[in-house]
Amino acid sequence: MTGIILDGVLMLLLVAALGYGVRLEKKLTALRAGQQAFASAVTELNTAAGRAEAALASLRASGQETDLLHDRIIKAREVKAQLEALIARGPAHSAEAAPAHVKPQPTPVAVAQVEDERALRMAALAERIQGMAPAAARAPAPVAGGNNVAAILGALTANQSAKQSINRARRSLDEDLFAA
Repeated sequence: MTGIILDGVLMLLLVAALGYGVRLEKKLTALRAGQQAFASAVTELNTAAGRAEAALASLRASGQETDLLHDRIIKAREVKAQLEALIARGPAHSAEAAPAHVKPQPTPVAVAQVEDERALRMAALAERIQGMAPAAARAPAPVAGGNNVAAILGALTANQSAKQSINRARRSLDEDLFAA
């Protein structure tokens, strides 16, 4: 009879161990599911951190581009001020100063006056050029309306070299301004 009692106790212990094993298996299954969820959360966090690093790098690059653009704007303002100063010092011609969309309609009398003014300016320019020449090389003062070809050619040459100098300076400023 003791054998039966011992067999009964052993069966009860086996049933208890089986119940405890089932409960332990359920807990292990829940732990594995939690571990997989944790692993996917870590993966998503890693992806988000990578995107944040890329966004930060993009933001830094944008900041550098903004600094470069700010420098270009400052240079452009300086060039604008220089050009305004050059324009203010230059001769004012009413036809050249007029806006491009407004075309003045010259009358025959106005054309004659412009030509007379141009001839007087050329004569004055020739006098100034001859005034700058050494005393031995000076020719008699030209008469307004006279034919002083050498002085006019000299003035045109000086005008052309001044234009070339201004164009070189403008190109240099453009290169400095828009260099990347």
